Amino acid sequence: MSETTTAKINPHEVIFSLDIGTRSVVGIISKKEAEKHIILDAEIMEHPSRAMYDGQIHDIDKVAVVAKKVKEALENRLGFGLKQVSIAAAGRALKTYRVTVSREIDISKEIDKGLIDSLEMEGIQKAQERLDQENHSQDHTYYCVGYTVVNYYLNDSVIMSLKGHRGNKIGAEVLATFLPHVVVNGLYTVMDKIGLEVANLTLEPIAAIQAAIPQKLRLLNLALVDIGAGTSDIALTQDGTIVAYAMASVAGDEITEALATTYLLDFDMAEKLKLELNKKDNHSFTDIVGIPYTLTTQEIIEKISGVIESLGAEIANKIIEYNGKAPSAVFCIGGGSQIPQFTNYLAEKLGLPKERVVVRGTEIIENIIFQCERLEGPEFITPIGIGIIAEKDRDQDFLQVTVDGRNIKLFNSKQLLISDALILVGYNARKLISRSGKKLVFTLNGKEKQIQGVPGESARIYLNGRISSLDAPIHHKDEIMIDPAIDGKDGTATLREIIDILKSVTFNQLEVKLYSSLTVNGKEQDIHYDVQEGDIINYSEIEKIQDLLYRFEMNPTHYHVFVNDVERALDYVLRNGDRIYTREKGKKMDQTSAISRETPLEIGDPSVGSILVYVNGKSIEIYKESGQFIFVDVFNYIDFDRTKSKGSLVLKLNGQRANYTDTIRQGDQIEVFWNEQ
Repeated sequence: MSETTTAKINPHEVIFSLDIGTRSVVGIISKKEAEKHIILDAEIMEHPSRAMYDGQIHDIDKVAVVAKKVKEALENRLGFGLKQVSIAAAGRALKTYRVTVSREIDISKEIDKGLIDSLEMEGIQKAQERLDQENHSQDHTYYCVGYTVVNYYLNDSVIMSLKGHRGNKIGAEVLATFLPHVVVNGLYTVMDKIGLEVANLTLEPIAAIQAAIPQKLRLLNLALVDIGAGTSDIALTQDGTIVAYAMASVAGDEITEALATTYLLDFDMAEKLKLELNKKDNHSFTDIVGIPYTLTTQEIIEKISGVIESLGAEIANKIIEYNGKAPSAVFCIGGGSQIPQFTNYLAEKLGLPKERVVVRGTEIIENIIFQCERLEGPEFITPIGIGIIAEKDRDQDFLQVTVDGRNIKLFNSKQLLISDALILVGYNARKLISRSGKKLVFTLNGKEKQIQGVPGESARIYLNGRISSLDAPIHHKDEIMIDPAIDGKDGTATLREIIDILKSVTFNQLEVKLYSSLTVNGKEQDIHYDVQEGDIINYSEIEKIQDLLYRFEMNPTHYHVFVNDVERALDYVLRNGDRIYTREKGKKMDQTSAISRETPLEIGDPSVGSILVYVNGKSIEIYKESGQFIFVDVFNYIDFDRTKSKGSLVLKLNGQRANYTDTIRQGDQIEVFWNEQ
């Protein structure tokens, strides 16, 4: 770079990008002018010894030494110090898991976005559990950096969207990707050692796609393959985003080792020969025992073609495994992508035309200008992409938020939502969606009856003190609080509450219960018995006046029968609280003249009491021989079947919510109805 060019550079407008690779460190100085990405300077330096393995820092001090030399070389030419840096975490450190989750749901409720979000979150947590199980012996902590839903299921059948449907069961197949904290921590430690503050952090596959695949192409199903030294990283795009990451544990080192074995070379000599295969046609070298070779590139490739084919096959298998099929096209980057014949083998294994599998070099990066020596080749795609990403996103690389008072950091690789924060803290997704109480099912006189469970209350999610939702975006320093969902209570009832047989009447001044032979599962039970699931309940009912007279062995044809002071026919249907007395035909009215000769079923307080209340706007007189009048007494006087649920049962007393056992008084206003929402 010339002195005149240096003098024009504003230290505050430059972006310093560092790509710390397995074999070398690449530093690039760039800036943005209008829509152009200007490369001002670059420095490349190899590691003198192995300090990196498969893109992960193993020896922090050794890596820091090389990174510092790159930084200082650039500073010397720029004429000012560099304070901030943009970096990328290796894609090969990512782990991807594909899982399926399902749950039973209430068929009466429409599936909403909250339920779907909770299901997806449960899928990510299941993937996290699988990852933790497979890595239990390693001291690594991972967090999710992205996921996609491969399929939704309704009642075990694939469906495009769950929203708005109803069913008994929902499910989702989720593809989730995780990054280990140790990768990020190692990068930050190196930067700290050389006096640099991290201004932006991205992922290598994201940086590579930013540079290699224009935005207009990202709607297509494409594969980006970064062939490094130890591993080959794969990123799959569709609908404008990265939908999956994968890694093949084969890469350029496979070719180096094949050359070393075939021609008896040490690793460094074999590596040098590999790099020259794509640059010239003739090669001269000497093996470790002194035998000289002069060979053409074609001759060498023919000797190791089996290894190159195997490399292509394994990468193709990984692409198909994570993509489900061959993509529309494959873009290859990284130094290993330049191996002759590799793209042909990869295309063959994927069943694609050869022209659909191509090596991408810096020449395809749009809107880029070099004001220094041009960086050529696919190995510079990622370092340039890091700078482009940094230009577009100068926000913090990590967000710090609190969840229920717990401080956490999230990798800012996308628009983060409340659900991302809950996933990182391991919040149980099932605490977000309430479960309706189980219905109580029993048999009453041969017919199945049900008492519905009480609907639960869904979780309340608060963002900075305001009610929010799982898909709400979050920002630095946000505070998230969760009130967990409350499950509804299971359906319960006593014998008194579920059967309309406990009516009683006053018959010739005696209280008579209008039922007999009440049994549960063949055994007599008290009316306060709590009904259990599957109980078989049977009883006999005294329904009409003539049935009551027969019960006391009284000939119906011999009596006048008065109900509440009005003479009634023998087929009159008895109601709870009726006051009944009889008079033998041919005799004067005398309430005591015809008392039953049989001991009554139950004798109570002989005093008679009544109150007048208003139920749903209608006046009703309620009778009771003893005890307080309570809300449940109302059901003996109204036509309202509580055993056939039409929603949630609402009880109100004088405008306020009421319970079955609340005391009622003269003139009270009562409401009883089903809430169908």
